[in-house]
Amino acid sequence: MYLKRKIYDRLTQWKKESSLTLEVTGARQVGKTYIINKFADEHFCKKIYINLFEDSGNEFLECLRRARDWEPGQERPEKPIHKALELFDKDFTDERDTVVIIDEIQESSAVYNLIREFTRSFQCRFIVTGSYLGRILNADFKLSAGDLTALRVETLTFEEFADACGLKGSFDKLDLYGGSDPEEYEKIKKLYDVYCQIGGYPAVVTEYIETKSLAKCREKLEDVIRLFYSESSRYFDDILDDAVYDNLFCSVARILLKEKKGLDADSFSESLQKLVVHDYDSNISKAVCNRAINWLQSAGILDFAGKVTECKILDFKARCRCFFTDLGLTRYFLRKIGADHTAIEGLIQENFVFLELRRRQERLQEIALEMPAFATYREGEIDFFVKSLVGSEKIYAVEVKSGKGQASSGQKALDDGKVDYLLLLKGNTMGGRADMVYTVPIYLFSKFRFDL
Repeated sequence: MYLKRKIYDRLTQWKKESSLTLEVTGARQVGKTYIINKFADEHFCKKIYINLFEDSGNEFLECLRRARDWEPGQERPEKPIHKALELFDKDFTDERDTVVIIDEIQESSAVYNLIREFTRSFQCRFIVTGSYLGRILNADFKLSAGDLTALRVETLTFEEFADACGLKGSFDKLDLYGGSDPEEYEKIKKLYDVYCQIGGYPAVVTEYIETKSLAKCREKLEDVIRLFYSESSRYFDDILDDAVYDNLFCSVARILLKEKKGLDADSFSESLQKLVVHDYDSNISKAVCNRAINWLQSAGILDFAGKVTECKILDFKARCRCFFTDLGLTRYFLRKIGADHTAIEGLIQENFVFLELRRRQERLQEIALEMPAFATYREGEIDFFVKSLVGSEKIYAVEVKSGKGQASSGQKALDDGKVDYLLLLKGNTMGGRADMVYTVPIYLFSKFRFDL
């Protein structure tokens, strides 16, 4: 089943507007290989696909070795990479309508270090991909800044999920502030509740569309988690088995529940290490925990939010809270550690907003700061603190509320002039506006723009 993805439009834009090698990143099982191959088949006359995890990778490395073969006293081979591609595929021609896809490029520093030549010495286009690009931090991998443009593939957004379920039209028509049919809001709300249960991994979404079984969706998600465990262990000498990874994830979930006030510098690693050592009989050091955290972030499994102290945007501290990059993962590990229903639902909603804000920063460059951030104010906490980079560049306190929860900290910040607007994101609302307070159904948040 083909799931429509916005990433496809960005691939099309790259082909039209850039001559740089394209690096496509993203967690395992988010659909990178499928969508890149589909794009290549539909937009190029000739495609060469090499997977460094598979036999085609070994074959290309052998072609590269032969093309570069040289002995002192002989003339150096001309265009050895061109020759290697000709050896790999006899129909290769260096033309603009040819694309070479090199998958799992983190498996070979020798190939990764050719990116500069891919960009500068060829007419054809190159796309390189990787699921575990934390490995390229190794000194064997050379930085290719200036010759590379990056694109990240994520799990399906709710908007893409609605499209996959045939409800994109209903989603697009809904008014943010209550101007649509109540039945239409309820229909999209029910779909959002499903999305919060299963998340957006393509295999899980496909399972839901085909079976409508949440139990089977959880089984698919467990398959994704097991694959990540087994593949990640290949890259670590000091993390010995899958149980350690499982414990790391569960410990992250416990910290999500415990650390509602955010984390001081370095305390995330320290808290994680304490929990891992306490819950699992292992002598895991802080250094190993730091490597594991960085690995999980680079592999697209975890990401971080910062903190703005007392709504002072220049008093910013990075990596003060951690979130999973898929709602299915969030729910899975929160349930596994025994979190109660109310706590799970609250964190799921915050995680959803975090991921949308992250997309606004990276893709649309709509809001400020290096990462989404919460804020402290007058002994309270605002779920997210947003400064717009469009229009009049106003500041928003974003509060994520379920049920009849009150946004007291956000309201105080608004009353005191620390923010310009208060944005309330709720599940059980059709939206509304009152002075500088805007209420929006949380499932429509991707339609809201910070340009008031």
